Amino acid sequence: MSSRFTQSEEGRRDELIRLIEHSVEKLTLPELEALYYDMTTKCYIND
Repeated sequence: MSSRFTQSEEGRRDELIRLIEHSVEKLTLPELEALYYDMTTKCYIND
């Protein structure tokens, strides 16, 4: 069974997700809205 990520890639990915989550929690509503807009226009978020 093959994995999409190697163990070290998974660890780094998890670390980056935690860092991003921590940073996002500190954003103001206008900053979150701007981030949301940017991510939707780049197709990172598909509602």
